[in-house]
Amino acid sequence: MADTALVIVARYPQIGTTKTRLARALGNEETVRLYRAFLTDLACRFAGQTAYDLHWAYTPAGVDYAAFMAELAPSPVRHMQFFPQEGDGLGERLHNAFCQTYAQGYERTVLIGSDSPQISADTVTEASRALDKADVALGPAEDGGYYMIAMCRPHDVFQGIPMSTDAVLRKTVELAHRLGLEVSLQETLFDIDELSDLARLAQVLKTDASLAPATAALLATMKEFA
Repeated sequence: MADTALVIVARYPQIGTTKTRLARALGNEETVRLYRAFLTDLACRFAGQTAYDLHWAYTPAGVDYAAFMAELAPSPVRHMQFFPQEGDGLGERLHNAFCQTYAQGYERTVLIGSDSPQISADTVTEASRALDKADVALGPAEDGGYYMIAMCRPHDVFQGIPMSTDAVLRKTVELAHRLGLEVSLQETLFDIDELSDLARLAQVLKTDASLAPATAALLATMKEFA
């Protein structure tokens, strides 16, 4: 077992529940295909790394997420572990994910979302290294949230945070400071929530498709982004 857990917070893609803001512009079926590509890219990039063990914190709890990922990424799946998200709200589910890996004996946990398929392995490594001095490492998202949070211990920096708002990062930093925790901010990235975000990602991937090959290949077939 590595001393670091990388946890990807993800959803089982279903019509009507997957990235609903994007689906309003793109359509439900195309959005599901896109999200599956996101998950494929993340799995292929992060599975089998020696610096950390890859875990998926998935929802809904009743699905066989291991079988689903074996379909998307048959070779890397042997390097993955899975556990369902637990809790009533997103903040509680994130906190419980940290509690889960801490209970398993991991010294550090880096948690990322599944809405930024272009996130690099170096970004995860830098967040883990930041914990040498900081209690919390956060990867700011351009919309005011964060795409990544890393901690050695499961500090509850989620209680009372208005999730899915543009105040998430600011209020999380404020709460961490009130708890006496040192915070390190990492590089800023953008999430893919709206059609404009997807258009931006398409341009990035035209320059370097290796950042998210499955996503790049799918976008190349879509007339809006070809």
